[in-house]
Amino acid sequence: MTTTFMIARFLFWTSLLAVTYTYFIYPALLFLLYVVAQVCRDVRFLVGRSDRRVTALTLPNVPGISFIIAAYNEEEHLALKLANLGQILYPSDKTQIIFVSDGSTDRTNSLLQTVSDPRVEVILLPEHQGKASALNCAVRRARHEILVFSDASTLLAEDAPQKLVRHFCSPSVGGVCGAIRFHATAESQQTEGVYWRYENMLRLMEARLGSTLTASGALYALRRNAYVPLTPETVLDDFVTIMNARKMGFSIVYDPEAVGFDFAANSVSGEFTRRVRLARGSFISLKFFLKVHLPWFTRFAFVSHKLLRWLVPVMLLIALGSNFLLISSGNPWYAGIAALQLGLYAWAAAGFLFRENLRGIPFAQLGYFLLAMNAALLVGLFRALSRRQQTAWQRVS
Repeated sequence: MTTTFMIARFLFWTSLLAVTYTYFIYPALLFLLYVVAQVCRDVRFLVGRSDRRVTALTLPNVPGISFIIAAYNEEEHLALKLANLGQILYPSDKTQIIFVSDGSTDRTNSLLQTVSDPRVEVILLPEHQGKASALNCAVRRARHEILVFSDASTLLAEDAPQKLVRHFCSPSVGGVCGAIRFHATAESQQTEGVYWRYENMLRLMEARLGSTLTASGALYALRRNAYVPLTPETVLDDFVTIMNARKMGFSIVYDPEAVGFDFAANSVSGEFTRRVRLARGSFISLKFFLKVHLPWFTRFAFVSHKLLRWLVPVMLLIALGSNFLLISSGNPWYAGIAALQLGLYAWAAAGFLFRENLRGIPFAQLGYFLLAMNAALLVGLFRALSRRQQTAWQRVS
């Protein structure tokens, strides 16, 4: 047995195990821990040692909230967003809505200047500075103790603000993450819709185990005094903001009942562009995670759910390359696994080449979607290592 064969075998099984672990073993383990924790909570509740209720806020005691909405060329979403904010169930005298247009070049500025809602304040930045700078500018204008961050394209359930702020009855809570559901085309519903149902399931179980990792910038709330101004080069603002709150000793919770509705990208190619930007930001933002003191299980969940997931494309390349080196051993298992890998890539390629013909066929393009998203992670990793790509955000169609 040669040294090359031994190294190839080690790399093959290690990479294959890493991919299997992050997609299948970790969710299964998380589910088992979730069930055990739920049983323990039920027992404690039955013996009267715990209360499951989230403290309800009475009307005179609800905190003031400042919505923070950064927009760049969002003319197609603004009318819906403004109408949606007009329907939220929250006292008007305790609601401030701040729109900051980050150097928009379409009709965003003119549309915002026509808004007559007294709760709405508009900030027009003359140049495109990046989302981090836009958020900093808006937060400086905020008057209330709770900040609610939301994207211009995200529509909120009418009770979402109430669901978010109820958790701030506990002084230890610094941030609350909402759940995102997608208005999707038939194509994206079969691909990204599946992904987000899977992702929200993991987030819910992690939250029940006290290990909420990050927020989606589409909807989350933060104490005003837990916000740390972002540096201009910040890419993943929601991740960094939550990590900064954790550094201050605050806990972060996830509320699946605080719902926001967003629009999936119109195509896999559009989603690919967005994922490259997010992947680059994720790798660059790792330094914030390393500097934060977290409970051991939260670190375990982060490595299992996030870090290993980000490294899956590297592991896939290693698994494929080492697999071909091992075929020469004559072991039929390696030949079979190589055939399976090539079959999966062929499925993904077919989803791309025949995407017009496969519309409406359940999961026909799922392989293409998963491969494209892992390719986006790989491109994002290379851009993070090379520090390529500007931090100013661009819209994805």
